[in-house]
Amino acid sequence: MKVVKATKEDIKQWLVLAAEVEELFGPMVDDPLFVQTLERNVREGRAFCIRENGGLPGEQLLGGILISTKNAPSYKIGWLAVSEQGRNKGAGSALMKHVLEIFQSPAEVLVVTFGEDVEGGLPARRLYEKFGFMPQEEPVSNGPEGGSRQLFKLIME
Repeated sequence: MKVVKATKEDIKQWLVLAAEVEELFGPMVDDPLFVQTLERNVREGRAFCIRENGGLPGEQLLGGILISTKNAPSYKIGWLAVSEQGRNKGAGSALMKHVLEIFQSPAEVLVVTFGEDVEGGLPARRLYEKFGFMPQEEPVSNGPEGGSRQLFKLIME
């Protein structure tokens, strides 16, 4: 699977992906703040995606990830989603591997993901654990859909 920097042509398909995962993440497609954040991340080169069959900009996405590098060497994964077609095919792992190679060691990488009580979020938790992220005890607000969230941290040496 080929991970590439998202382009403005990908934004429409990114919103299709967002709509697919709104049940877990809460409303995004009609949220102007989400759309502005997505557009800014794309413009600033901090949005990465996998297009179906390695397609051209604007074609269907199998997954996408947004990152923050402004507080390096403390990085943040702000959003990661994989489409139904991309699940259990390595899309999430490919996105994670790609962004972790961008972050310069030594560093810490933070991500807020679903709590253990959010059944649909368990694959995301397992993905982060697979890459060495550890759950943290610091309290995190529930997600917009009401499900619990937990901070995970990876220390890169």
